[in-house]
Amino acid sequence: MSLTDKVTGRVKKAAGDLAGDASLRREGRDEERKGEAKEELARDQEKADRKAEEVANLERRT
Repeated sequence: MSLTDKVTGRVKKAAGDLAGDASLRREGRDEERKGEAKEELARDQEKADRKAEEVANLERRT
C-alpha cells in the first residue's frame, strides 16, 4: 500500500537521522519513493480506466 510505504519510509529516514545511519536513511528514502510511485501508478490506471469507459460508451452509440 502506498501510504504505508510512504509512512514507513519517513519513519526510517527519521530513525536514520537520529542514529546517524546513512543506509537506514537511504532505505527510508527509497521506500518513500516506492510509495509515491505506487500512487502515481494508481492515478494513471484510474485515468486509463476512465478513457476505456469513454471509448466503450462511444462505441455503443455508433
